[in-house]
Amino acid sequence: MNDTDAGPDSEQEVSLPKEDPELLERLRQDGEQVLAEVFALNRERFWHLVTFRMDRRIAARVDADDVLQESFVAASKRLPHYLRDEAYTLFIWLRMIVAQTLVDVHRRHLGTEKRSAGREVSIRGNRYPQTTSVSLAAHLVANQTSASNSVQRDETSKSLADAIEQMSPLDQETIALRHFEGLTNVEAAQVLGISVTAASNRYVRALSRLKDILEQLNLDV
Repeated sequence: MNDTDAGPDSEQEVSLPKEDPELLERLRQDGEQVLAEVFALNRERFWHLVTFRMDRRIAARVDADDVLQESFVAASKRLPHYLRDEAYTLFIWLRMIVAQTLVDVHRRHLGTEKRSAGREVSIRGNRYPQTTSVSLAAHLVANQTSASNSVQRDETSKSLADAIEQMSPLDQETIALRHFEGLTNVEAAQVLGISVTAASNRYVRALSRLKDILEQLNLDV
């Protein structure tokens, strides 16, 4: 059974940061140009999101840059909606668009396959490809010198993914956002829809749990 998300940190009132008023005014005046500038500025971060979370079954035939291009087109079409309801900073909103586009790409290429990596998971109302445990395991094992061949790496990755799957989806996402996507604590809190303090506390606990899992499998952090 997964860890539950119940607890005081999940109940705290969330105060989310707002976008800079000057940037919002620029968006209203010259939307697509400003959107292109901000997207380009964060393109590397979005690229890491896509390559980290993309299902390995489609990685060989789907280019991350194509996913980003599709994401930008989607963001351009939805910009009027963002300007009517600025609930997130522009970066977080664009990141949500990229994540949703990746969900759509998985649907197109994987169809109704029932393996866990082909399904989706909802985190605070936002949908993501359910590849977090698999992606975490693959990236962690890739850095291990003890797994000397591909068969051993695959076996180790499978065992690690199964162990990580016992963590709650929110804890898995916290590790992925902070440790692999490189989001700040404030950005991670906004993505997860929890307070900054709660996000920080959850990250410390989740990282400690992950270290315990790695030690049990004789892997390095």
